[in-house]
Amino acid sequence: MAVRTPDPDPADSGDELPGGLGDGLDGLGASGGANPGWLTDVELAQARRRLPMLYVEAVPVRTDGSGQVTDIGILLRATPLGEITRTIVSGRVRYGETVRDALFRHLENDLGPMAFPMMPPSPAPFTVAEYFPLPGVSAYHDDRQHSVSLAFVVPVTGTCEPRQDALEVTWFSPEEAASDALAAEMEGGRGTLIRQALAHLGLLR
Repeated sequence: MAVRTPDPDPADSGDELPGGLGDGLDGLGASGGANPGWLTDVELAQARRRLPMLYVEAVPVRTDGSGQVTDIGILLRATPLGEITRTIVSGRVRYGETVRDALFRHLENDLGPMAFPMMPPSPAPFTVAEYFPLPGVSAYHDDRQHSVSLAFVVPVTGTCEPRQDALEVTWFSPEEAASDALAAEMEGGRGTLIRQALAHLGLLR
């Protein structure tokens, strides 16, 4: 299942729509308006033909008192085509923005301001995922572009209230998150990313 997140409304000076590999502020050109980082549709298409795009992705988790991961958070998202898919927190890194700030921004955008993610002082990704427009080049596919994504596991301690095109957060046990059934529902090959996160946590059986 390919990633199909819509381009945002440039009138929104905040950021791209959450979920999937969203589009938005990348600072590669200016199209005026409230935020000079916006690209026009033509500029974005030109950039995608020439440059890999940089994203951050986050697998939200809940932990017990000893720090052991007990639940994996997966977003349920509606696409503009009316499809219902599962995905994780994801979005573009803005021009001039640190990876840490981009990660926090997308966690807040997708999970709501009361999620209270526990951000380390210096985040380190558990893997780097490469999305290609041609299927089969890697485990990850985005038919619009070549993109490179830094993937993180982030514990959240508050209440998650998904916003915009994210309908809900479903919490799965590690065993459920590793299942083939869930992987089949994940867009862009992200079932593989979830399994890599579980392996990184020592939870893949």
